[in-house]
Amino acid sequence: MLDRVADENLPVRIELGVRSRTGHSWHRQDGMNDAASMPSPEARSSGGSSERGRDRIVAASEEGAWAGAVHGGVALAEDVQGEAVAPVSSAADIKRLARAFRASKVLLTAVELGLFTVLAAQPLDADRLRDRLGLHPRAARDFFDVLVALGLLRYQDGTYANTALSAQVLDRAEPGYIGAAFERHGGRTYDYWGGLTHALLTGQPQSEARTDDDLYSALYNDAEELRAFQKAMTARSAPAASVLAERFSWQDHRVVVDIGASEGDLLIRVLRRHPHLTGIGLDLPAVRPVFDEYVTAQGLADRLSFTGADFFTAPFPAGDVVVLAHILHNWDLPTRRMLLRKAYEALPPAGQVVIVEMLIDENRRSAPALLRSLNMLIQTSGGGAFTAAEAGDWLAEAGFRQVRVAPLSGAESMLVAEK
Repeated sequence: MLDRVADENLPVRIELGVRSRTGHSWHRQDGMNDAASMPSPEARSSGGSSERGRDRIVAASEEGAWAGAVHGGVALAEDVQGEAVAPVSSAADIKRLARAFRASKVLLTAVELGLFTVLAAQPLDADRLRDRLGLHPRAARDFFDVLVALGLLRYQDGTYANTALSAQVLDRAEPGYIGAAFERHGGRTYDYWGGLTHALLTGQPQSEARTDDDLYSALYNDAEELRAFQKAMTARSAPAASVLAERFSWQDHRVVVDIGASEGDLLIRVLRRHPHLTGIGLDLPAVRPVFDEYVTAQGLADRLSFTGADFFTAPFPAGDVVVLAHILHNWDLPTRRMLLRKAYEALPPAGQVVIVEMLIDENRRSAPALLRSLNMLIQTSGGGAFTAAEAGDWLAEAGFRQVRVAPLSGAESMLVAEK
């Protein structure tokens, strides 16, 4: 079902059907793993068993084919991209980890102020850069110099300038800009995480979801915030979407439906790569203006259409492939099952559903996915990350078969199942 799925730069070995990075604890030695006796909290609360899900999952092999069914777990590819955090091994490491929020906030503030975009025009000395950003003189020089120390700026001949990397990915005018998600992190998410202790004690979100039905009802009622959110989702999803466009066997299909399409970037990347395809993006009606604007600017308005609807209440548009990219982790278990049933109903026989998520590995040692799950605690009423095995159970319950998992970009993976 998938084309070449293995990352060729990733040392891989297959044993008992498990794909693993050599030398990592994810590799099973004896056909058992720690997760076997420790089902996730979600599995326990639902009464489901991840054992069945693990038996349903097929993993990507080194040669790009699908290995035999997994017995006991799927180890997922993960590298230093995304939110990877190296395990601590000394007191000094612990201290650095405890203070890491300071460097993070410096970067997020620089992005929020548009510092890298200002310096894209020309290098500036400290006084001129301070004036352009409207900063108080007390600590402006310290702020600029720590950005130099962190490798985000250069200082030469009395002026500050972007590094080559900062110019490429932190200047808002550049196509490779990744700061849209950082702008949201700095303006909202950073403050939410200050309530982690309270969230863990109460199980309650620390975002607008404390007073609204969910985070998104408030977001979608603010046009400016919604536009910023759509831009952030595009920046976050682009790497995985690009790999998905290459690795999935799109030649076997004609119509692809993206649920929660936002700006439509995933569909754009897939349709650009595969001219025979047409696409349908489903999202709330408030999303349409930015979707239409973005799709038109990319020259794909004749092949991409928008369906304005609430995916909780409306049926999914019919298509050969239904994509749920970064959707399921936002919602509680009953909602995930409902969405998968609707995907099944929208597909023809042999149609496929594609789930794109940052999956928790079966041994629950994947820091990026676990941090993502805590982020959902803080921001949503019932969301959280999950394992491939858990998703395998839900897919089977909805009627799907031949569940497969393969890595995409960084810590992101795709699950594919057939009707």
